[in-house]
Formats: sequence, structure tokens, C-alpha cells
Amino acid sequence: MTYPNWLSQRSYLSGDRMALSFQEQQWTFSEINELALAYAGKLKALGIKEDSRVAILAKSNPESIFVMYGCLHLGCEMVMLNERLAQAELAYQIDDSAVAHILAADLLKDKVDVSGVILFSEIEAAAPAEFEPQKQWMQDRTISIMYTSGTTGSPKGVRQTAENHFSSAVSSALNIGIAPEDVWLCSVPLFHISGFSILMRSLIYGMGVRLHEKFDAKQSAEEICRGKVTYMSLVGVMLERVLANVEEASMQASPQFKAILAGGGPIPVGYIKRAEKSGIPVLQTYGMTETSSQTTTLQSADAERKIGSSGKPLFLYQVRIDGTEKPGENGEILIHGPQVTPGYIGKFAERKVQEDGWLHTGDIGYLDEEGFLFVVDRRSDLIVSGGENVYPAEIEKVLLAHPAVREAGVCGAPDEKWGEVPVAYLVLNKEISEEELLTFCRGQIASYKVPKSLSFVEELPRNASNKLLRRELRKWL
Repeated sequence: MTYPNWLSQRSYLSGDRMALSFQEQQWTFSEINELALAYAGKLKALGIKEDSRVAILAKSNPESIFVMYGCLHLGCEMVMLNERLAQAELAYQIDDSAVAHILAADLLKDKVDVSGVILFSEIEAAAPAEFEPQKQWMQDRTISIMYTSGTTGSPKGVRQTAENHFSSAVSSALNIGIAPEDVWLCSVPLFHISGFSILMRSLIYGMGVRLHEKFDAKQSAEEICRGKVTYMSLVGVMLERVLANVEEASMQASPQFKAILAGGGPIPVGYIKRAEKSGIPVLQTYGMTETSSQTTTLQSADAERKIGSSGKPLFLYQVRIDGTEKPGENGEILIHGPQVTPGYIGKFAERKVQEDGWLHTGDIGYLDEEGFLFVVDRRSDLIVSGGENVYPAEIEKVLLAHPAVREAGVCGAPDEKWGEVPVAYLVLNKEISEEELLTFCRGQIASYKVPKSLSFVEELPRNASNKLLRRELRKWL
């Protein structure tokens, strides 16, 4: 099966409609498509071949989108690099993905100390070469690749195909509907599935995107209340900040605003009640990079009676709990549907993603009598800090690389600002200061992953198999 080229088709169907708005600028779908064609020609002139794999290191701004859409026209697979990562982390992903080129915003060039880097300023200055954009896209074409860490602590490159993105967009549309006036406020990073999926919905629906370079609670609140946007995606910590700004200014959401989709963990019912008072419907969601965004969504009408639930599967998807027979029994969450990735790349290319057609998420949850999903534990040890997934094993791996550290255990501690922050418990080989270890970490991992405190202990809690019991560490907080 094939799809028509989404950029060309959208320009043809609704070219005069607003596609992208940023600060005081805006572009129609026809204008976006013309820019994407020009950027594709520039990329080809700089030696980027059609259907090759490239990495993109950029901030969330229009120039980044023009580069991405140019890559779409060329048929490139895009490895979306997280600009918040440390140089060593980016180097691992670049090496693992075996990209032919790295396209980097000029401001971020110091983060990639490797050959094959093409700066955005070079792309802008290049004279476009002639090329013929692909008229059809195969459904199994890999569009994006995003790295997600697992319990191993080694990031895995997750493929998202045209079919994955299309089914995700269609399923979301069947759930919340589509209207010509819809504009999605995007203040989540474009290198995350939450942000990139908004761009894919834009092309598939013909929906406008109001882009923010970074999350600004006050600006988001104002745009929700002024009627400039109809939807927004965020996590619990961001939701609370938006609500605080709406309440502080004694504002109400515009009647044009339809809903906030909230992911990244359960949303406190107190937030939902506050949102209701401000006229903001909140739809809780559950999804992951391997499922190209949301898989289940809880409607706001069910929020109070289903406190803590992530809702029911979207229309094209199925969810079941492995090894359980009755409602309410905990087990691993399994997911089936066309949104599930066909696989990983690089180091984990041989790892099976699905067993008998089902994705084994590693998350624990249950379904109630009505089929509503409740996520009990996010991959058991996952820390969600300010909307970023932080995996303890990844931090422990860095700490254990220091000769002074014999054993390391990391867990999440509650934090008013970020929801959770990582903290570490260490058994030492020799005496060392906390600051020296933290400095070591800052050179290896992103700042939000660096432990906010280090505790030196005699031993760590382990089971009979000598496996670290991180749940016991939480009791030490």
C-alpha cells in the first residue's frame, strides 16, 4: 500500500489554509510545501542522497520544520536528536544510527564533534539542485527514528513508519474529531514523539500548528484564553503551570479551545478539577515512542469516576494485560495495532518488538470491568522529570564508570517543580566528594538526568539473585 506524498497532497487539497504560526509569522500549506521543495533541493546540492538516513539536531522553530519537510520530500529517514543531551550521549546515538549526515542548527554545533555535520546556515546559503519529489510513499517507509532508553540503560533507536504516523493521526481524529479551524499549540519538543506527531497530524488533517520554541506557561495560558488555539499537548507538570497562570490572571479558556491532551504519567484529579473550573477539558493519555504517541485516552467526562485511568484504546488499537483473567489484576500491558513500531535500529536491530503481534511494553497495569486502563508503574523504575523520561539504569551506568564508585542505585524523589527528580545512593571504593562525582556526571549526561543528591551508604537493597531493588530505595527518601 502507498500514500500520496503528504506535503504535496496537503498543498493541493488546502493550500491556502494556515499551516504554521510562530511568533508574528505564519505560513500556508502551499508556502510550506514550496519551502520544503526548496530545502530538499538545497540538501541534495549539499550531497544528501534520496532515501538516506540523516540526523537532525535542532530547536523547535520554523527553520527546523523546513529542514524536516525537505527531508520528507527527499525520502530521508530522520534521526531526531535531543538537543538537551550531553555530547557523549549524542555521539552514541549518531554512531549507533550510522547516519550519512548530521544536520545541525548553528547554535548547537558544539554538541557534535564528528565529521559529516552540515549546519543550517550552509543549507540556507546553498543553491537548490534539481530533483523530482516522490509522488507516493510506501506505508513501510521509515519517516522518523527516536531514541528511547530502556531498563538496560542503553538508548534504543525506535523506527516510526508512514503507517505508524498515519494510523496514530487517524485514531486520534476518530477520538477527538477534526475541524477546519483547529490549531494545535505545540510547546513540546519536536524531537519527541509528542511534538513530531503534531506535525504529522498537521499534514494529514490540514491543521494549523502554533509553534513555541520552548514551553512558556504564561504565553500558553494567554493563547488558550484568547482563542488562538484549539488543542495542546503537555505533561502533568506543564499542566499545573498553565492552570496557575490562568487562575492568577482570573481568566477562562476561550469557547474555541477544545482540550489539553496530557501524558507522561497519571494526572492528579485536583488538576483536572481546577482545569474544569477554568473551562479547560483535560484528556489523559497513555503512549510511548514505540507506539507513535497515544494508544489510550481518557475522556474528560470520565475523569472523576475513573481517577487515575489512562482511558480506553483508540479505535484502531487493542490493549490487554498479559497473563490475567479477571478485571483489576495487575500484569504487563500489551498493545496491538498499526501504530506499533516494526522495530529498532543499530545495537538493538535484532531485538523482537512484538510477540504474536503484541508489543510487550514493560509497563504494569490493569483493566477494570469497563475496559479502562490503569497504569500502575511506568516501566517499574521510570522517573518522569518535567515531562522527560529518565531511566535509573542509564544514570547508574555513568556513576559506576567512576573508579570511586562500587555500587550505584538511582530512584525518583518527589519534587514540587519537576514532579520527580533523580537521586542516587552509592557504595564507594574510596572517599570522594559529592561535588566531584556530580561534575563527572555533568560531563556524561544531560543536566536533567544528573542526580539532585548523592547519599553514601554501606550497602544497597538487593534480592536473593543480587538484583538491585529500586523500590526499596524509594522507602529511604
